[in-house]
Amino acid sequence: MTWQERLKRWLEHSQHDEGTIQALSLLKDDEKMAEDAFYQDLAFGTGGMRGEIGPGTNRMNVYTVRKASQGIADYIKDSGEQAMARGIVIAYDSRRMSPEFALEAAKTFASNGIHTYLYSEPRTTPQLSFSVRYLNAFMGVVITASHNPPEYNGYKVYGDDGAQLNLEDADRVIDFVSRVEDELAIDNSVYEEASLVHLGERLDAAYIEQALTVQEGSAKPISAVFTPLHGASGSTVKKLLETAGYTDIAYVAEQMQPDGEFPTVKSPNPEEASAFELAMQYGEKNGSELLIAIDPDGDRVGIAVLAGGHYELLNGNQTGAILIDYLLSQKQAKGTLPDNGKIFKTIVTSEFGRVIAESYGVECEDVLTGFKFIGEKLKHNDEHPQFEFLFGYEESYGYLIRDFARDKDAVQATLLLIEAAAYYKTLGKTLHDVLVELYNRYGWYREALVSITKKGLDGSREITALLEGLRKDPLAQIAGIPVVSIEDYETQNRIFVDLNTNEKIELPQSNVLKYFLEDGSWVCVRPSGTEPKVKYYFGITAASERDSDEKLELIKQSFLDELDNR
Repeated sequence: MTWQERLKRWLEHSQHDEGTIQALSLLKDDEKMAEDAFYQDLAFGTGGMRGEIGPGTNRMNVYTVRKASQGIADYIKDSGEQAMARGIVIAYDSRRMSPEFALEAAKTFASNGIHTYLYSEPRTTPQLSFSVRYLNAFMGVVITASHNPPEYNGYKVYGDDGAQLNLEDADRVIDFVSRVEDELAIDNSVYEEASLVHLGERLDAAYIEQALTVQEGSAKPISAVFTPLHGASGSTVKKLLETAGYTDIAYVAEQMQPDGEFPTVKSPNPEEASAFELAMQYGEKNGSELLIAIDPDGDRVGIAVLAGGHYELLNGNQTGAILIDYLLSQKQAKGTLPDNGKIFKTIVTSEFGRVIAESYGVECEDVLTGFKFIGEKLKHNDEHPQFEFLFGYEESYGYLIRDFARDKDAVQATLLLIEAAAYYKTLGKTLHDVLVELYNRYGWYREALVSITKKGLDGSREITALLEGLRKDPLAQIAGIPVVSIEDYETQNRIFVDLNTNEKIELPQSNVLKYFLEDGSWVCVRPSGTEPKVKYYFGITAASERDSDEKLELIKQSFLDELDNR
């Protein structure tokens, strides 16, 4: 079906609300916008779907939410009566239309005879993950677009282990969703009231009780600032920190209430300095040693630490390194560090964490980008115990300490970060001091990420062509440094350039390329799984801060120049 035929079908539908009717009338007069809204069905991938809110088959709206939910309902019904009885849990964050989309999903499941739990107010993604496990549900859904701009929303899907679906189960769900032909024809208005259970504060105390278990020591005095950036985590974090005994925490009042317009920030993304503007004002006023910001759905956390009288933002790799060293050093001191402990990180995450973990005798294993791959490892370990999970993380500010949740959890990470800062304060150190000590001990590992947005059909084609070009004509050097091996996760081959030999990569298939250079540096290229972007990751190590900065910039710029000249 062409985009014009899809548009015509929507224009002829008689049951749109007034807002959809008005938006469709505007699309009729803008061919480029209309094509982008209808040229495809909004991609439902291994992690669910995410897109701009608006009318169209390629947008987030009540119809695309119903379609995804109907496909998942069919998958649950195909899994049997027990799966239907165990049911599905639905949570949502603070974004535009999140409550409406969550209700549409819930009504669709309930109208299919599936037992459905729906949170009545915004809750974090990790609490959704926890809730699936706590209620022994068959699946979970959270309505969120994480840190995307306000015009976006999304739909993330979880299995019965509380993790995002593994590739095999995701493919089955995707197949069921693709079989739903007419999103406009789904009627979810009739269902048994008993099939839809509204969750209020019922599970909050249970989640907080589990979050408290990440502590390695008792609360010590520390002055910190916390902001949920208008997201879903504010009340949960406040209750958690108060219960843990941290009393000198300033909460950014202007950002504590859920608000999908994100009125006080340019972007609700803790990776960006602008997200900390208000927190810094609070910190300077209160003399706080640590600033913490969590993204809207509560799964990613960023921090700023005092360094020479000003606040310095740490990136995800740096924060991960601090958490790993604190966690393992505390367990070692108490004699609770297990012999079979294990840490997981993604292939685009720094090697810094690995060398720290190995110095404590702890194995660090790589997985593909996406926390679902860490969740998959944990599920396999549940069934065939081989290790004790200690920590999982990715460079994009996601951390998991205790696996009562099976997705990254900024709430539990916040508690451990405050504990670490308070502990080091008793030694006369800031978290910045600790980071510099780690660099001096293990090497100056530095990383960078460049994201290029390529929206719409043309952008998708450009990203595809870029990866195809790199495969057909692979790079032989970057910044004059020879490439010694290339990992192609699409073909699942590790190619040793000098030896002209291949080796199998024991990881799932993914459209990712990673270059390893002669000096230990690396560069990785991957399309984003949730946004219209191509991402370039860079990692280096050097003997000093200055050398590391210069080397990182040289490799990054040389690589980008090479792509521009192709």
